[in-house]
Amino acid sequence: MRLLDYSANVFSQSGEDGIVSKILEVIPTKDKWCVEFGAWDGRYISNACHFIENHGYSAVLIEPDKKKFAGLLKNHSGNSKVIAFNSFVGFKRDDNLDHILRDIPIPRDFDFLSIDIEGNDYHAWEAMSYTPKVVHIACNNTIPSEIEFVQPADPHVNQGASLLALTRLGRKKGYELVCVNHNSAIFVRSEYFPLFKIPDNDLRVLREDLSRVTYLYAGYDGTLFVQGADEFPHHRGIRIQKRLRQLPRIFRRYPPSNTPFANFLYKFYWRWAQLLGRG
Repeated sequence: MRLLDYSANVFSQSGEDGIVSKILEVIPTKDKWCVEFGAWDGRYISNACHFIENHGYSAVLIEPDKKKFAGLLKNHSGNSKVIAFNSFVGFKRDDNLDHILRDIPIPRDFDFLSIDIEGNDYHAWEAMSYTPKVVHIACNNTIPSEIEFVQPADPHVNQGASLLALTRLGRKKGYELVCVNHNSAIFVRSEYFPLFKIPDNDLRVLREDLSRVTYLYAGYDGTLFVQGADEFPHHRGIRIQKRLRQLPRIFRRYPPSNTPFANFLYKFYWRWAQLLGRG
């Protein structure tokens, strides 16, 4: 089954409404509960709103920004099935998802969780003990599939995590990858994975969109090259240079080809770089 074929947006941004609908159609037992954090106003690029409004789901929606949260309350006013929190979801015992849901009558294995908090997504998932049947989680789509990267567990850092890191975390928590779209990964509990008849769920197979991946490599002469997306994911109009020269021109040669004078100068350059923390 190729779940990307079911991509469709009602409120979602990258086809999640259709993909998750198909996944929940395949899973035999459902309780009609969902949770979304990084919920914005509860409608804009929401991965939960379709299930709330069109499938009668009960939901916990969590949004830390006060202005967005006010919109969330307005958009879901009168719906007693929606429980809203103006809160951060963290990764410590007093602020993680377990702590927020502790008084909510939601099943431990509720149907669907969506995590999109622009940074600590990995740490927030790792810190929770709830076991939703389906997990949607944002990943940094500029990172190549072979790289395992996780940002520091710091609420003031917004770097994200790589798909490989999230896939390995999912395995540890009892999940299998079933779909990768433009900027997120979708997992199901391992016991449901055989129902999807996916012959190979290696992330390099499921990840079809590489348009935002950026590669950095070095020439033998010390010149750094950027290839691929050549743009920052959230800084519109700012691009990474096509060629990044980290070394002064005199040193951009294959080192055995340097002149004795260049080698002499390089010793001083190297010491200067070490002092500045650039070595």
